[in-house]
Amino acid sequence: MGMTMTQKILAAHAGLDAVCAGQLIEADLDLVLGNDITSPVAIHEMDKMDVDGVFHKDKIALVLDHFVPNKDIKSAEHCKCVREFACKHEITNYFDVGEMGIEHALLPEKGLTVAGDVIIGADSHTCTYGALGAFSTGVGSTDMAAGMATGKAWFKVPSAIKVNIIGKPQKWVSGKDVILHLIGLIGVDGALYKSLEFVGEGIKNLNMDDRFTIANMAIEAGAKNGIFPVDEIAEEYMKEHSKRPYKVYEADADAQYDEEYTIDLSTLKSTVSFPHLPENTHTIDEVGDIKIDQVVIGSCTNGRLEDLKTAAEILKGKKVAKGLRVIVIPATQQIYLDAMEAGYIRTFIEAGAVVSTPTCGPCLGGYMGILAAGERCVSTTNRNFVGRMGHVDSEIYLASPAVAAASALTGKISGPNDL
Repeated sequence: MGMTMTQKILAAHAGLDAVCAGQLIEADLDLVLGNDITSPVAIHEMDKMDVDGVFHKDKIALVLDHFVPNKDIKSAEHCKCVREFACKHEITNYFDVGEMGIEHALLPEKGLTVAGDVIIGADSHTCTYGALGAFSTGVGSTDMAAGMATGKAWFKVPSAIKVNIIGKPQKWVSGKDVILHLIGLIGVDGALYKSLEFVGEGIKNLNMDDRFTIANMAIEAGAKNGIFPVDEIAEEYMKEHSKRPYKVYEADADAQYDEEYTIDLSTLKSTVSFPHLPENTHTIDEVGDIKIDQVVIGSCTNGRLEDLKTAAEILKGKKVAKGLRVIVIPATQQIYLDAMEAGYIRTFIEAGAVVSTPTCGPCLGGYMGILAAGERCVSTTNRNFVGRMGHVDSEIYLASPAVAAASALTGKISGPNDL
């Protein structure tokens, strides 16, 4: 029986010729990731283990990004814990204030994730790196602790869903619309503990930022991971950002898939997820008249340069709606610099938006944009659960940077073509 991309990567890292869905394996890890919320728990668990240090100081990444710069005493203590651990174990890839960025944008940018890797991270959106042809998945802090200590992790090999992408998207349609459409199609548990494997000639029409966005939100469909084939676009990205060797795996022609779906980019419309689940999707022409109080453009899902470019193109020379709060968060320091050089930061400020240092901030209801009761926000983040961004009586509408920017100008949920 043939294997999928994910199954081939896991078999290689388990030292096996083949694996099948449902099989339990122990696999070697290429990278273990943690942030300022999850790492302290893992560090305290590791303290209970009878181990002498970490398995490899170069294969652990600790990124302070959720409450950084620290918003209160508790977040400061968490960061202090991680900082001391990184110093004690001489962790090579430790990113603090001034160097950090939102972890899932930062690690590919730093060349720490490449095709063929097996990566675990104590953050559910670790599945982002599948955009480069890696197997990456979120785990709990206890698994992170075991990974840091041993360099290994147990997995149940996932079955797979094939998503065939065809066609070329219209202007303003992006990777965010692709993944929101898919989640709306299959539901938040439609790919539960499965691998979402993206294939098809339409992938060549998706840039790397689109692919990162799609892989990032695989977890919102319940998937264990999302993964893309490695083409010239992915290879160029890795060669530009990384000095690490990478390995390309391809699914067998007779690989088994539980289900298959086709997404035609040419017919796809801007898509919005209404409260309070990502699966509650509506195309932009179905939205109606929904007034908003805030717009957030950023996060590990949509804080990359192409996202900021799109928003700036729509906002340039215009003013955000009176009384509306617009918060722009570049995902990394490098993205911030690149956006500054391109003039995007000036565009945002002149339009009436505020620009934040890289941080997860409001995405998880942390800070930098908490919602009060009854307020509505259009956000380029990845989750719109009850109370996710503040008060339980607030509402979050997930959308692309194009829709977010257009909505910032009108004060209600709008598409760029509505302007």
